Amino acid sequence: MTKIKNTQLKGAEIAEINITPIATVDPPLLNAAGLHAPYALRIVLEVVTKDNISGISEIPGNIQTNEALEEARNIIIGQDPFQLNQIKQQLESHFGKESADERGEAPWDQRKLVHIFSAVEVACLDIQGKICDRPIVDLLGGKMRDSVPFAAYLFYKYEGAGGELGFGTDPDATGWAKARQASALNAEEIVAQAQAMCKEFGFKSIKLKGGALEPQHEVEAMLALREAFGSDVPLRLDPNAIWKKETAIHCGRQLEGVLEYLEDPVRGQAAMAEVCKTLNIPLATNMCTTSFEDIPSSIALGSEDIILSDHHFWGGLRSSVELARICDTFGRRLSMHSNSHLGISLAAMVHLGAALPTPPYPLDTHYPWQSDEVIVGGRIKFEEGSVKVPEGPGLGVELDRDALEKLHQNFLKCGLTHRNDEIEMQKVQPDWQFRATRW
Repeated sequence: MTKIKNTQLKGAEIAEINITPIATVDPPLLNAAGLHAPYALRIVLEVVTKDNISGISEIPGNIQTNEALEEARNIIIGQDPFQLNQIKQQLESHFGKESADERGEAPWDQRKLVHIFSAVEVACLDIQGKICDRPIVDLLGGKMRDSVPFAAYLFYKYEGAGGELGFGTDPDATGWAKARQASALNAEEIVAQAQAMCKEFGFKSIKLKGGALEPQHEVEAMLALREAFGSDVPLRLDPNAIWKKETAIHCGRQLEGVLEYLEDPVRGQAAMAEVCKTLNIPLATNMCTTSFEDIPSSIALGSEDIILSDHHFWGGLRSSVELARICDTFGRRLSMHSNSHLGISLAAMVHLGAALPTPPYPLDTHYPWQSDEVIVGGRIKFEEGSVKVPEGPGLGVELDRDALEKLHQNFLKCGLTHRNDEIEMQKVQPDWQFRATRW
């Protein structure tokens, strides 16, 4: 029997890690947790081998994650970027395994280890692709489609475009740039926002981030969108689990036959299961089933029809492929959650979306709301609501170091260390407080 030697490929040894916190302009978008700050925090990770092969990734930013990545530096340096199972095991041994309970009650995931490993994994896959001269989609099993569709992601919002503009506006803006800074606090303004976004990017399905206004206002906005766009444009609503069961059922019945799916109307798998059994609308989640340990109870209860993956929160791209197979096995569908990301994360999402054997629902993306970028060539283009799989090895995108430094200076100047939408909302409404269940 021939023995396989455990030898490294030439250059496949991690020699350097660069961790850069950045702040990207973000408009004053409303959600169940409050209000977006003028800047969204991200962390760009660069992993470099001893032969100067560089891999990059991008994850949600906060000071705790940044410190954890610094702590992980000595674990990662010296490793073979192809040995991701070993790297993950050593990270878990150092930091300890996380449970689903550590996700937190806010609409975004507050775990630490999944962020760290997803950052390391994507950067290492970028390196692997460059060594093998193959795109990441091929490392995930191969390309099933040449481009990946996305959905328009609407928000209730205050006037303003974020960043130095804060709540101000640019009077010379036109088209989507003008709509991006306009207020949207009623159904008419949401429809106008949707029309501008779909015209600019060609999106063919629409999602509204709910949980910001009283439920009936959000129902009326969905009905207005249906009237404006017709039945050929799928619609989704995401109240971020802030409704009571009775509210979800009352509102859901008004939206039967209108919504493609209703995302996280209530909190927790048991409540989701009750609503799912009552309404004739598919339910989706990014909040009640958020880890592999959640899946057995999800299947037993029947808590949702669609799981929204996010490689930042599910432990990377390969774990998301595993999740897709589980969804296929148990008759679930898959789509992807989004956060205030730039082109590195968008490219990773596209590689994953192109590799999935079963076509996913059009993916969520905050990308139209962002105006900055950290990749060479600037903003990634949407064609008819879709993004083509990047060409070239690895991720197919490269770091623009001047842009990275500019956004790092934003981080240093803005003074933000973590996301806190409650505090931002209190700058507008001093008595406002986050409540896990509001209506």
